Amino acid sequence: MALTDCPACNKKISDKSDVCPHCGFQVGDASAEDILRKQSLQRYKKQQSIQNQSLLAVLLFVAGFGFMYWGGTQPGDMQHNLAITATVLGFVWYVINRVRLVIVKRFNS
Repeated sequence: MALTDCPACNKKISDKSDVCPHCGFQVGDASAEDILRKQSLQRYKKQQSIQNQSLLAVLLFVAGFGFMYWGGTQPGDMQHNLAITATVLGFVWYVINRVRLVIVKRFNS
């Protein structure tokens, strides 16, 4: 008895199992097309999640940048330092998400 990945949820299941105990996917009755469709849907959901995180990162960057320049704070104030931190974190988070998205697209093609 070996462990394989469920095509629907990618959790480990027995190769003798007909139904995934985690998500209920009918592995025994699934055709190759069903498995391919499930994997394609899973890739799509992962890409959408990364894109949503990228949007949040951009919003954090813009909010920090805007507060830094139009918030009326002086350099050295705590609010100014928080705005710089938000800007840097937003930018770094965005770059990381873009790299993750490229990796997901490249290795799942």
